[in-house]
Amino acid sequence: MKVLLIGSGGREHALAMKLAESPLLTALFIAPGNPGTASFGTNIGLDARDHAAVIAFCQEEQIGLVVVGPEAPLVAGLADDLRRADITVFGHGRAAAQLEGSKAFTKDICDAASIPTAAYARFKDAAAAKAYVRAQGAPIVVKYDGLAAGKGVVVAMETAEAEAAIDSLLMGSPGEAEVVIEAFLEGEEVSFFALVAGEEVLALAAAQDHKRVGDGDTGPNTGGMGAYSPAPVFTPALEAEVMARIIRPTAREMVRRGMACNGVLFAGLMLTADGPQLIEYNCRFGDPECQVLMLRLKDDLLPLLLATAAGTLADRTVQWSDAPAITVVLAAEGYPGEPRKGTEIKGVEAANALPGVTVFHAGTRRQGERLLANGGRVLNVSAVGATLAEARTRAYAGVDVIDWPEGFCRRDIAWRAI
Repeated sequence: MKVLLIGSGGREHALAMKLAESPLLTALFIAPGNPGTASFGTNIGLDARDHAAVIAFCQEEQIGLVVVGPEAPLVAGLADDLRRADITVFGHGRAAAQLEGSKAFTKDICDAASIPTAAYARFKDAAAAKAYVRAQGAPIVVKYDGLAAGKGVVVAMETAEAEAAIDSLLMGSPGEAEVVIEAFLEGEEVSFFALVAGEEVLALAAAQDHKRVGDGDTGPNTGGMGAYSPAPVFTPALEAEVMARIIRPTAREMVRRGMACNGVLFAGLMLTADGPQLIEYNCRFGDPECQVLMLRLKDDLLPLLLATAAGTLADRTVQWSDAPAITVVLAAEGYPGEPRKGTEIKGVEAANALPGVTVFHAGTRRQGERLLANGGRVLNVSAVGATLAEARTRAYAGVDVIDWPEGFCRRDIAWRAI
């Protein structure tokens, strides 16, 4: 079958790599793709915001499955329009994608389904939000209600920081923008993934991400500076508890509301002294977590995505490699603020040639033979090893081979586990 993959980041490079391994695949198209995805399929200049153009391409090429990588097209209802055109798609409809598109919506689901999560309140008025913060005290968490590319969350250790975050997040659309203010949860954070089709669910695997820009978890939140899998802290018993208390109740509640999920659910969890609690949902594979999951996945990815799209997950199982995987994000100078674009990157091929190393493109473009930075998070230098320590040593060896003076990374990825 022919497959169309929507997206252009490191997640899509990893998905393209894995899809290309499938004996079921006859052709892979990526819209728009990047220089890395071009190694596994054909990049096409198709704008996912133009749903009619996507549908026309699928009909003309007789696409057997569309895989929607990023969250924005899902929140915009691309999967709904494809299904209405009788095109098979892996990805949640607009209603289910609210689980990522609205923090407030997810909190409502948690209330309705008795899902453990942090205590919270919702505000559109800055003065009321600040009064709540002063009453609750710090530390406290302030979240923008909508999509914010992983950067709409401020973990405020002082009330003044929380008040500044409220002003920043509500600025620009008074009376319309909303913030969710949550109690601060203590524990280890884990990213857990499951495939969901209606009430059918299939556990995938867990990873641990590093959100803050600097070593030692310092600086502002980012879209993720690195990840590793498996997460030793996330035991089989914890996975069973999360499936029973968080994932399955969510799937049931969404069906009850006529908003059935069909895709991957990415649960951001805090492992507290009182058990796992849901921090937030994402409605797509994580980035950079997807990169380490695809390096560990032993099964053919394509049948798993097709089974999700068809609602036939009940008898499925998933096999994972025991070899740990790690990814280190190389970001452009200025990130997570305004990144410096257009600088040249050398040495990616040399890094890819090292034992166990795979470099995923996340924000690059070609200019003739030159590879240029074209985003904030630019490369994901990834590796597998017999142990997590070996995988990390290999990944940083790859980082050190790459010649890009304008790039930077954290040097402590996987510090929790190692």
